[in-house]
Amino acid sequence: MELSTISGPDDLAGLSFDELDALAAEIRELIVASVSKTGGHLGSNLGAVELTIALHRVYESPKDILLWDTGHQTYVHKMLTGRAPQFEVLRQADGISGYPSREESPHDWIENSHASTVLSYAHGLATAEASEVGSGRRIVAIIGDGALTGGMAYEGINNLGHSKSNVTVILNDNGRSYAPTVSLLTDSLVKIRSNPVYMRRQAKMEKIAENIPWVGDHLERGIHATKAAIRHMWEPPAFFENLGVHYLGPFDGHDIEGLEAAMRNAEEFDGPTVVHVLTQKGRGYAPAENDPIKNMHDTSGVKAGSYTQAFTETLIKLAEEHPELVAITAAMPDSTGLLPFRERFPDRTYDVGIAEQHAVTASAGMAMGGLRPVVAVYSTFMSRAFDQVNMDVGLHRQPVIFCLDRAGVTGDDGASHHGLLDMVLFTKVPGMTVFAPSSYQELQVQLTDAVEICTDGPAMIRWSKLPAPSVTEAEVGVGLHARKAREGTDVCILAVGKMFADAMEAAATLAEAGISATVWDPRVVSPPDPEMIENAASHKLVITIEDGIRNGGAGDHFRDKIESHMHSIGKDASSCEIRVLGMPRAYVPHDKPAIILARYGLDAAGIVSQVRDALGRSA
Repeated sequence: MELSTISGPDDLAGLSFDELDALAAEIRELIVASVSKTGGHLGSNLGAVELTIALHRVYESPKDILLWDTGHQTYVHKMLTGRAPQFEVLRQADGISGYPSREESPHDWIENSHASTVLSYAHGLATAEASEVGSGRRIVAIIGDGALTGGMAYEGINNLGHSKSNVTVILNDNGRSYAPTVSLLTDSLVKIRSNPVYMRRQAKMEKIAENIPWVGDHLERGIHATKAAIRHMWEPPAFFENLGVHYLGPFDGHDIEGLEAAMRNAEEFDGPTVVHVLTQKGRGYAPAENDPIKNMHDTSGVKAGSYTQAFTETLIKLAEEHPELVAITAAMPDSTGLLPFRERFPDRTYDVGIAEQHAVTASAGMAMGGLRPVVAVYSTFMSRAFDQVNMDVGLHRQPVIFCLDRAGVTGDDGASHHGLLDMVLFTKVPGMTVFAPSSYQELQVQLTDAVEICTDGPAMIRWSKLPAPSVTEAEVGVGLHARKAREGTDVCILAVGKMFADAMEAAATLAEAGISATVWDPRVVSPPDPEMIENAASHKLVITIEDGIRNGGAGDHFRDKIESHMHSIGKDASSCEIRVLGMPRAYVPHDKPAIILARYGLDAAGIVSQVRDALGRSA
């Protein structure tokens, strides 16, 4: 059987297990070939091949509802639901997404690239299906690849157990989350406990014991005590069952026949059931199997000349000078650049798993105790912990430094991974200093300043995934001051972070047309430099540009300050037109960052167009 003949899950039904194993090998070849060409998540998908085949043999998607957490382990699911031919354009413009997408297929229910949420989705859907408006469809939640380290997952499993919802939870344990000890005796007990006939007989025996006067009470307690002793001696922790969730496993996640049997048995139990599956991340591809860091989870990494590299270098240097400095991340020490720091300072590095809220509040506690925490997280994931940033760090004026990688438009991973909200959110936290570097050297200076200057409140530094420009010492600012890079009279351009290079290019183009532009690198979004605000207010046209959400972002912040300044000096605010350029309030699909930015006029050509339009100049 060739993958090209699989147009949907029904095509798997008549295959032998030998044919399924051959299909699994072909799927792995396609995953490696596709990711090598387009980028994407490799190790997690290689490890989920047999598991996904078994799921689509046992359950009838989309009649049965399959929910994936994390969404980056669904390449095989997409292939088996008719999208294998589209892997030529995985994560490309007009191609398929690297995550589940409701717009792509009825087999995809939730996008879910922000992990640890699937059990809450499952609880909600199971509630709906059990109600008068539902039809009793089966709900299957696949969670794994570290997603069970997130606190929301435990909130979900607690409510599943309490409500007795009919949900099957597949725990894909690939060594990055909960992993119990397995022995021969454990394996035997697993087979017994996953047999619904045995479990029904055991329940019947316990019921009989309950009805025997006096002796029955002692007998029943003896049965429970014996079961508990065996469970705690030989089985995985009874965590799930203490929450009212039946537990089966662990099972070999690469044995399709065994997986199918386990899943079918799970459907015989009433209420929620966890099927614990052990898989090998990166399976079948030697470079991924032998990668000790992340089993080639994806094809990203810290690139030479990137903002992330500048962060890494400076953080290590600062840590040499400041023994109180510590680093925290949420399951991403590699891509946030903390691995070299961890190698140098293993006792000062904390990876808390997919638990951004905990990371932030823990950092507040560390700061209260005299440490200087640096929290390194992707911009898109930090929005999950904004309440903690505001109430646990900001309210207590703790000197935590938030370093947000992948800020702005990130590209191939799509709507869920663009870091568009950080300036909207962080500029609203009282006492928060917000930095936006425009070059490799600027990030190094700003991180140093954040450590040395921002001692009575939090700071945030946000930077792009794109390559960082390298500049001379004369092109770097200092402290909390903005830097005026070009003097003009017709228009003032305030260009945040990576947009500064486009502003300088636009100014050169405008000069050729006789339009004189002042260009500022704000460097500090909040609080903005009063000198920059005063200078901007002296122009008849101001253009602000940022690679974040326009509404409530840096440009709106600057506009408020400019208008307030003009009011304070008795100048009519209408004498200065202010145009704020930024991303729309929308979910932006995947594409190359430069293409996305140009589409919304966030490049040199877009700035020139806005200036010409405002000044009434023809092309």
